[in-house]
Amino acid sequence: MSQPSINPYGAVDLSGLAPRPATGAGDSSTGLTGGNGPAGPDGIGGTAGTVSGLVVDVSEADFQAVVDQSMTVPVVIDFWADWCGPCKQLSPVLERLAEADGGRWLLVKVDLDANPRLGQAFQVQSIPAVFAVLKGQPVPLFQGALPEAEVRRYLDELLKVAEANGVTGRVTVGEPAEPDAEPEVDPRWDEAYDAIERGDLDAAATAYQGLLDQAPGDLEAQAGLGQVELLRRTQGLDPQAARQAAAERPDDVAAQTAVADLDLLGGHVEDAFARLLGLVRRLSGAERDAARTHLVELFELVGNQDERVAKARTSLANALF
Repeated sequence: MSQPSINPYGAVDLSGLAPRPATGAGDSSTGLTGGNGPAGPDGIGGTAGTVSGLVVDVSEADFQAVVDQSMTVPVVIDFWADWCGPCKQLSPVLERLAEADGGRWLLVKVDLDANPRLGQAFQVQSIPAVFAVLKGQPVPLFQGALPEAEVRRYLDELLKVAEANGVTGRVTVGEPAEPDAEPEVDPRWDEAYDAIERGDLDAAATAYQGLLDQAPGDLEAQAGLGQVELLRRTQGLDPQAARQAAAERPDDVAAQTAVADLDLLGGHVEDAFARLLGLVRRLSGAERDAARTHLVELFELVGNQDERVAKARTSLANALF
């Protein structure tokens, strides 16, 4: 595989996301604070993030500190959501590599559902999505749960670009916390996880289906299969072409469900629900049932505990009855 090429100059203006907080003297310290962690030497940031070594959870309110930090050290941003299965595969890889690089870059995690304006600012189309910020400029890196070796290549290229632009500082943190015990991974999931990591979605679906054949009520296997099926449906889709087709054919179930899938994958959950609810209201017969079935499948992916699902289920019931 060829070395990834990274453009160090982004086209998105991040300056309007949050007011610039006051800064102190140490320009290469981690200036982001967490609700459970100590403030960095700069005292930048509020209580929205959580510091864990070289990995920081950040909200929109803290984001100016990310821009400030990027003047002296590359900042890598991991856009994720709780419902996103591939995100749960990629995030540990990024965290492991951040620790391995010992402060050459800072990993920032952004919950897309909680911070939609950040996703819009970076023009996030689907998650997981990984960007960097270098000298205040956004740098697109990659989308999807790539294998660790490929992620490593993107990070190595980012560090080369950073060095060429004079960004060679290191993140400094306080006394390291005692590491948490490594969570035990159920070996039943190994085959599916390995398949997702190498990008073989068909094999991952087969692995999840095998688990369901053994235990039809396994909710985790059902969720995993649903997430893989979403990835399979959207794999190779041209977002622009799909949206144009949906705009031209507003009552075409296939065209509308394709865009609903893209919306969900990109974290635009309410948009995906609204699109399919509109179909259910307008259509009848088999087409209406197909739209309803697809919408219910998306409900299951997001999770019945999510308030957006509860609201959309009420709207669906009103549309049907």
